[in-house]
Amino acid sequence: MNSINLWLIHPKQEMCAAFEQRFEDLPGVRVIQSRFEDLPPHDCFVTAANSFGMMTAGIDAAVVRYFGERIMRSVQFRIMNEYLGEQPVGTAFLLETGDRSIPFLCHAPTMRVPGGIDGTDKVYSATWAALLAIYNHNAKDAKKIETVAFPAFGAGFGGVSYSESARQMAAAYRLFLDPPHRLDWDWVASREKAIRYDGKKIVVRN
Repeated sequence: MNSINLWLIHPKQEMCAAFEQRFEDLPGVRVIQSRFEDLPPHDCFVTAANSFGMMTAGIDAAVVRYFGERIMRSVQFRIMNEYLGEQPVGTAFLLETGDRSIPFLCHAPTMRVPGGIDGTDKVYSATWAALLAIYNHNAKDAKKIETVAFPAFGAGFGGVSYSESARQMAAAYRLFLDPPHRLDWDWVASREKAIRYDGKKIVVRN
């Protein structure tokens, strides 16, 4: 089983309650009612990003205030060099920050440009991409990421409800913790159901 310490952060109690409900049966999870700026030291922070690395609003702006403008320039250089100027939703990469309190930043877009993503699986896709980036880093690098902090993906500009944001993020983490030993259509169908359904109700349609 993949193992990390997962911090879920948000300044509002309502979002924290949604995190606690959706992640209640999952190990290694800590819900913290906090702004990014007030978090204790941890190994990696995951941005609630867009495809172009424009970190000028919301929690991205707080990240830039903390690390300085150089962090946005580094993100944008990576996007230009590796993705020819547009990083697809469903991909993520890690940067070293040079800050001992938060040594790594993970850039994982939830949307191309700021706008509504309700009714899509983009929260899941961004969460899954970030978890995979951390998994692959830990498989290869001596500087392990043990504690990673996520904000609430899609719950701001994305217009996704607190409950649905937490549900999709929890679906990604649950699948991350229990990877398959073989691939078949029954497993694919169960995975799709976990991503697209909230109980018996379909909530992801595109």
